[in-house]
Amino acid sequence: MKLLSTLMSRRRFLQTSSTATAAGAAAAGLGGLGTLQSRPAHAEPEMPEGETVVNKSICHQCPARCGIDVYTTNGRVHAIYGSQNNPIANGRLCPKGHLGTYILHDPDRFKGPMRRTNPNKGRDEDPGFEPISWDEALDIVADRLNNLRDRGESHRFALLYGRGWGASCAGLQGTFGKLYGSPNVGLGHSSMCSDGSIVAKGLTDGNESYNAYDYENTNYLLIFGAGFLEAFRPYNYLMQVWGHMRTKSPKTRVTTIDVHANATSAASDRQLLIKPGTDGALALAIAHVMLTEGLWDKEFVGDFSDGQNHFEAGRQVPRGLFEEKWVSGMERWWNDEVKDRTPEWAEEVTTLPAAKIRELALEFGSTRPAMALFERGPTAHSNGTYNGMAIHALNALTGALFAEGGLFYQMGPSYGSMPVDADDYLDDHAREMDGKYPRIDMQGTDRWPLARNMMQEIGPNHMKGEPYKLDTMMFYLTNPIWTAPDGQVWEEALKDVFIIDTSPFPGETAKYADLILPDHTYLERLQDTPTYPFKGWPMAGLRTPAIEPLYDTKVFGDTLIEIGKRINGPMGEYYRELGDTENVLRHLAEGFRDDPGDNGVNDFESWKREGVWYKKPYHWKQYRGVFYEWDGEGYNHEMTEDEVQEKLLKTASGKFEFDSAKLQLHADYVNREFGIRRDRAGLVQWVEPVHPGGGDLYISTPKVAMHAEGRGGNLPQAMSYLQPVFGGRKEAFIEINPQTARERGIRNGDQVRVSSDVGEFTASCRFFEGTRPDTVVLPMEHGHWAQGRWAEKVAERTGHSGYVTVNQSDRISGLCNYYSTRVRVERA
Repeated sequence: MKLLSTLMSRRRFLQTSSTATAAGAAAAGLGGLGTLQSRPAHAEPEMPEGETVVNKSICHQCPARCGIDVYTTNGRVHAIYGSQNNPIANGRLCPKGHLGTYILHDPDRFKGPMRRTNPNKGRDEDPGFEPISWDEALDIVADRLNNLRDRGESHRFALLYGRGWGASCAGLQGTFGKLYGSPNVGLGHSSMCSDGSIVAKGLTDGNESYNAYDYENTNYLLIFGAGFLEAFRPYNYLMQVWGHMRTKSPKTRVTTIDVHANATSAASDRQLLIKPGTDGALALAIAHVMLTEGLWDKEFVGDFSDGQNHFEAGRQVPRGLFEEKWVSGMERWWNDEVKDRTPEWAEEVTTLPAAKIRELALEFGSTRPAMALFERGPTAHSNGTYNGMAIHALNALTGALFAEGGLFYQMGPSYGSMPVDADDYLDDHAREMDGKYPRIDMQGTDRWPLARNMMQEIGPNHMKGEPYKLDTMMFYLTNPIWTAPDGQVWEEALKDVFIIDTSPFPGETAKYADLILPDHTYLERLQDTPTYPFKGWPMAGLRTPAIEPLYDTKVFGDTLIEIGKRINGPMGEYYRELGDTENVLRHLAEGFRDDPGDNGVNDFESWKREGVWYKKPYHWKQYRGVFYEWDGEGYNHEMTEDEVQEKLLKTASGKFEFDSAKLQLHADYVNREFGIRRDRAGLVQWVEPVHPGGGDLYISTPKVAMHAEGRGGNLPQAMSYLQPVFGGRKEAFIEINPQTARERGIRNGDQVRVSSDVGEFTASCRFFEGTRPDTVVLPMEHGHWAQGRWAEKVAERTGHSGYVTVNQSDRISGLCNYYSTRVRVERA
């Protein structure tokens, strides 16, 4: 340390090294989570000579949308810290937070608009990109779109997007599609993300959305496959609140369900390694014990009219004896499903000991407040929606919905109106095309009636011409050639379509592009970022440029507006009136004049200054089975049943439904796809998963702390501690149980070949007893054949899991089954 002190102050050393420390602590499940990248109130980084500016902005390393303070001197970014005035960041950042400077200065990023000169497309084809002006690039796009419109084929234009937020960017797409006349503009990637949990909640409590959670006041957290200390949202805040939960009195007890040990399970009170795809069976067994032991929340759920507990294993309860309060279908759920879902039954399905299941159920059921949360672990399977419904049913049984220490839903910001009304600019073509053609992904048809998006189907559908062939595709913050399952199909599908990519990075989809219209990196952007579900009360961040763009790039919102201006007819007039994204943002901020934020934000300038607008409190609360609404002074208004149904429990019954009325409307579809009896279609129930691939081992591809939504693939620093426990520096390792490896003659560190019915890849393996013997695990981050020099170098040692992932989806939610494929593993 004496030597270090001659190079920098100890305080500065600790500041700059805290990120790596936090990453290691989180990955090892240690108690060092307090070492998040943090800036004490009195500390200032050492500055180069010149004027230093601190710019308020929003991180874009993950969906959390943490506030950041970006330090620039002489026009160069030299430090990024968490904003102390941002409720998510609280002056801290996760291990990825400082990587914005690396993304900004990525030497492989695109420097300006370009067009392809090589008509051939493929991995080994050089696109032959040549620089062109923005006007020329935008005119090329507009000419194609105008020609399609003139031919009555505007539906053959598609715009696909990923982690794009805000009314000033992603929010513009819906209007663009409406005015242009295509159902395929603004097709999101959610079916390759987390739609399973959203749809499961919508079918049971009527809110098709992610939850907000009251972690600070909960006493029990039951986590199903969510990677709480690796990748759940908002990750930065979760590491902060973990310390609070685990040190308060009483301490929040945590049980983690997963297929391998990870940072979350290592730091939990209990970990259970479950057979992939069987989480719903465990949840039903927990419900069974809670009911037979009388541990349900009677003030929220209801009770038997005679005061006796009639829930007995294997026995039906008499009809009409249970008086429901805020749930619907309890008696039927018990009689037709839960009465037989004993821990002993669940042991046969999940491989977890019945005694452990019963112990967990008694502990969870007897603790208040308690809640269960879940994500892709349970839902990225063919039975994912039913798994999610079963887990969410536990939140109803504990009375956690809208309660202190429970979960609820996010309120939106008080935005003002757009500068102009798009409905005033609809022409005859736009009206004629409305509803004329199905979406290219077939969402909303009898093929996918309940799905929200089906991005993984777009490439295959286009290639088959079902329901038609696309002419032009535009991509914003998504790279489906690499992220989609069985991406080899996309590589063929995109050879005969005109591709426009807006990524600033040379990813796989960009290599197929006919036009590159590069976006700014997030440190160069002006963009609103309404909060990801957080604490329920509304919040909207503002991403502002810390520096002038380094290159000839353009924020996506302005790119879309400029294309719109070039479309013939009223649509062009609309976008000329709209102006640019700054004009949009200024009009949105007008809403803050009538509803000033708690931090004083009341217009665009104050929004820029603070970097965030927020308004506490959350407007609703459920207490002991009674719902209350905030009246401006307190939770003084007791809500009627109709008000609860309108604002909170938005199902047909106005209650949490153990027998989903919405799903029951699709009984014929459910019967056809799952073989479930029509009268049972809506029931929260156990359904066996289907595991394609042809192998004997499950492959799981979880997100980890350094996963930066694909943007980390070309960052050497991110690579170097992707797996800090396993020691990977220039590659990612496959976790394999030592017993499983030895049975196959595989040694620790060997290169192994992983194959399925759709493809194969190779990677190095590491023995890990914390992985189930029937499962191998490879984080989904590397194996790029494009993206930049470092990403491509890693691919020499680490292949991509997508090559073996079968394109199978949950037939209800449409969520891609990333964790269901079974593979073969052998020495390479």
